[in-house]
Amino acid sequence: MKIEMNEIPIREVVAGYVDNAEQGCRGYGGKLNIRPAYQREFVYKKERRNAVVDSVRKNFPLNVMYWVDDGDGNYELLDGQQRTVSICQYVHGDFSVDSMYFKNLTTEEKNQLLDYRLMIYICSDGTAREKLDWFQRVNIAGVELTDQENRNITYTGTWLTAAKKFFSKKNCAAQTNYKDYLKGSAIQQEFLETALKWIADRENCSIEDYMGRHQHDTHCNELWLYFQNVFVWAKTIFPKYRREMKGLPWGLMYNRHGEKILDADELERRIIELMEDDEVKRNAGIYEYLLDGDEKHLNLRKFPMKIKRAVYERQKHICAKCGGEFEFKQMEADHIKPWSEGGKTEIDNCQMLCKNCNRRKSNK
Repeated sequence: MKIEMNEIPIREVVAGYVDNAEQGCRGYGGKLNIRPAYQREFVYKKERRNAVVDSVRKNFPLNVMYWVDDGDGNYELLDGQQRTVSICQYVHGDFSVDSMYFKNLTTEEKNQLLDYRLMIYICSDGTAREKLDWFQRVNIAGVELTDQENRNITYTGTWLTAAKKFFSKKNCAAQTNYKDYLKGSAIQQEFLETALKWIADRENCSIEDYMGRHQHDTHCNELWLYFQNVFVWAKTIFPKYRREMKGLPWGLMYNRHGEKILDADELERRIIELMEDDEVKRNAGIYEYLLDGDEKHLNLRKFPMKIKRAVYERQKHICAKCGGEFEFKQMEADHIKPWSEGGKTEIDNCQMLCKNCNRRKSNK
């Protein structure tokens, strides 16, 4: 693999700059792919973006960037996308720095910025794997990549390009349609990772296995249709939206319960009832609880230490189940009348059991 240092003026890099769904993000007269499939979207905040432009205007040095020559006179930007896009957007007139747009600069100031030379290593004559390995190495010093961004490096291809249109772009379909149900960020690949985690669970495989199996598919219809079906199901059985529904593992719930016949009206009645129950400390867990009946989702109110100690003394240190005598730390508080049957977390409904008896009761 051949690597050479080049000094390329900004005016050449920003020439022909575009960033749209049809053409992608390109510069250098259309020859530079600024955002290849394995790259993250633009994530710089205003302060960092402005600092890049300010450094150039003051003629301060920027860190080196890395391009890959594809052998046909075109290039992929391997490292330095955030700085490159910041510069291109400024020259393009997308934002101002200190209330000064590029068009407001004097001719001398414009030329100073455009003549600024970027230090760029260009890699050529390497295999696709060698170039991607190089990308991982040079990015160690940049903004830390997420797990999904690292997967995108390994499994870049036509399938990933298609998937990113649905899950990884600003205002992508996943964000536009389902942002109220999802936590995280599209451009940080969290929506894509969520969708992959869910479908991989359905397929009983890892995310890596799924991406590897589909890497060279020309579309991602299976993933996108599955993802939409998850929320058709969720909105059908839980038609009233509440903020507690955001970020729940909807795909995992769909995989396990999607074929059950459920009554949406009855589920809504139970949701209202549980929302009003002061024993329930985690309202977001109500939805999973209604599907699988596991009380751990609800984080039910526990007996406070004062009640546990009082009942322990009242029972004279004796387990209410087996009759054995135990130290306080060897016992646990238990609802005499289970919460599921209306029992409250009150002293009159508390008994102290040895850990063995309590756990055997819980497993029944």
